[in-house]
Amino acid sequence: MSLRWRQLKESDFVYYFFRDPVAYVSFAILLVLVISAFGAPLFAPHDPYDQTTIDIMDSELPPAWKDEGTAKFLLGTDDMGRDMFSTMLYGMRISIIIGLGAVALQAFIGIIIGLLSGYIKRFDTILMRIADVQLSFSTYMIAIFIGATCQMMFGVANYEKIAAPLLILIIGLAEWPQYARTVRASVLAERKKEYVEAARVIGLSKIRIMWRHILPNTLSPVLVISTVQVANAIMSEAALSFLGLGMPQSKPSLGSLITAGFEYIFSGTWWITIFPGILLVLLILVINLLGDWVRDYLNPKLYKG
Repeated sequence: MSLRWRQLKESDFVYYFFRDPVAYVSFAILLVLVISAFGAPLFAPHDPYDQTTIDIMDSELPPAWKDEGTAKFLLGTDDMGRDMFSTMLYGMRISIIIGLGAVALQAFIGIIIGLLSGYIKRFDTILMRIADVQLSFSTYMIAIFIGATCQMMFGVANYEKIAAPLLILIIGLAEWPQYARTVRASVLAERKKEYVEAARVIGLSKIRIMWRHILPNTLSPVLVISTVQVANAIMSEAALSFLGLGMPQSKPSLGSLITAGFEYIFSGTWWITIFPGILLVLLILVINLLGDWVRDYLNPKLYKG
């Protein structure tokens, strides 16, 4: 264990990472946000899911530094009387879970289709045409269609119970072609190399060659895409929430919090929208900055040599 830790500390990754202030500051902020989100039951002063602790008379209280504010609610309360700081932590946890879950689904579907398309020629045309058809439609168009259909089929009350896994499914199904096309391009380049030919000569099956030999050599671009796609998935969830197809107000995400407060923003109750909006922008920004650094690090023209 100590040998691996020493090898990690002496690796190029760590060397370049700690010499880029944008990278390590972004990572530190992201780490704080993730710990705060998943540790919400420990860090949040109130539980927004516990209806017995919520008083509607506390609704729309301003932040603590305003004249009508109170120290009990540091960032004020929303239209339902919930503490904004606590609700934002719980909401950020849901947004991150949806983002990670959607990207995991995108990667799973896209990697399988990309491998099959790039390595087995008879699958290439049909699978890539399916991907082209998928890309010809807007992500939000697909998500709106599926989300609206599910709301109509299950009803609003039942939709609230399955909102999070359904959003993961919707966003995941809408974005898998990005992975498929990238993996396919990498497989087409890898399949001509000597180690693949050697694997064929010794009689390994196509599935074993794809999964054990080619796939590990295509993971660098997949990693770069994943960092960007997490941010995109979180933004997609926020956009769907704004359209009324996201998380319900009873279990809000950052997107649904912004939506809930939007109608009050011009009446003076600006904090219900502004604070979740700032947190959402910060979360997406640090993820994108880290994704940019990973992309540059994996580019041999920039960090190697």
